[in-house]
Amino acid sequence: MRFSGLVRGFMENKVIRTICYFTDRHYDNAYKKLSNITETLVNSGYSVQTRRICTKDLDFKEIESTFDDKTLLFGAGTQSREALNNQIQDILDSGDVSFNLDLTKGVEKEDVEFLFKLIETKAEKTFNFSYKFFDSPSTPFFPVATFQQNGFSLGLQATDLSEHCKTIDEWLEKIKSVWDELCSIFEYETDFLGIDSSIAPLFEGKSSFIAFIKRLYGSFPETVTKDVYLRITKFIKEQNPRPLGLCGIMFPCLEDFELADEYKTGNFSIERNIFLSLHSGLGIDTYPIGIDESPERVYEILCVLQAFSEKYNKPLSARFVSDGKARIGDMTDFRNQYMKDVIIRPL
Repeated sequence: MRFSGLVRGFMENKVIRTICYFTDRHYDNAYKKLSNITETLVNSGYSVQTRRICTKDLDFKEIESTFDDKTLLFGAGTQSREALNNQIQDILDSGDVSFNLDLTKGVEKEDVEFLFKLIETKAEKTFNFSYKFFDSPSTPFFPVATFQQNGFSLGLQATDLSEHCKTIDEWLEKIKSVWDELCSIFEYETDFLGIDSSIAPLFEGKSSFIAFIKRLYGSFPETVTKDVYLRITKFIKEQNPRPLGLCGIMFPCLEDFELADEYKTGNFSIERNIFLSLHSGLGIDTYPIGIDESPERVYEILCVLQAFSEKYNKPLSARFVSDGKARIGDMTDFRNQYMKDVIIRPL
């Protein structure tokens, strides 16, 4: 690895949300690589939030026992219906291991039953699970990350770069500068797979995408029928020098605390979420669900997402989260630093 010729630390708020190393069986090598990549990025003026490993053909028991480093996040990738049913107890017993179920070819009632089984038995695992439609291999973002080949990919927390920006275009140009620098840093790394240029917001202030949108436009609901999200999506798909994975705008309902506030006031219904997914192509993320929600309603939503994904050739996903106690109309108690508690609305 080599450092970019650009001045180290030339820009504030350069945040790597995730480094994900994809590996089949070379675990020691993957861990060493992650450490080297992290050191290189930190020395280049970046802060690194999470380091992740996504494996192939490794069951849930093996994943956690293989690595001693408790700061790592693990992904088991895409699982079949049969694999999920066969490993249900291991899934429930596992810790912070993420996984997904690919429904690109169609949705079955048993797929919804699996979600409600998690809600009833170990609700915190809903944070680690998503349905997905249309494959996007090598994205570093969990739970949809899926192994395709050995190597690493990067995902930014690009919202932080918006802190002093007065326009969308100014922000996008800052993001482009960081992409270019990262490609220069890892230019000679043969296992560098690329950058998922998705906009991945978190918390509040400069890290919140909706906070930035409201600062520029005043109202989030009014932007839904503007072309701003389409313009952003077009840029991050076309201007990324090493694209892979999702490359869209994430609207994580409870992880972006400003978006959670919009949900509280009724401004982020499931219908609005799906409509915005047609702008950005990423779907439903950390969307709260009551333990008394109708499974049939979830089935209908998944069927719509599957049809949209097929019709528009878009990668979509759905991650519904529950605390295992809150019903529709109740305040959640997730006890998860990444999600803001809200009063649950019906889907």
